[in-house]
Amino acid sequence: MNIQIFGKSRCFDTKKAERYFKERRIKYQYVDILKYGMSRGELNSVKNAVGLEAMINKNDEDYPLIRYLASDGAKLDKLYEQPYLIATPIVRNGKAATVGYCPDEWKKWE
Repeated sequence: MNIQIFGKSRCFDTKKAERYFKERRIKYQYVDILKYGMSRGELNSVKNAVGLEAMINKNDEDYPLIRYLASDGAKLDKLYEQPYLIATPIVRNGKAATVGYCPDEWKKWE
């Protein structure tokens, strides 16, 4: 199991995701999405696993910046350029991924 958690330091669900894996002694790599962002390959991998709409933080005040973009490619480019618009946490295990706090799904990975 190769777990990556992409999150924001002030995100409550990101902290819960980290705690979930710590309590089970499962090693993971934490990536601060605001500091390091995600590569285009990582974004595409997550998009293929969960869908583009699930990746967008609809609660952000800048959500209208991305909501009205016409194509998925333009939306993906905007997420790449402005990672604060990405919903967190994104937890990856190889090609599988989740957005948000999803312990039932993570349990299947163990």
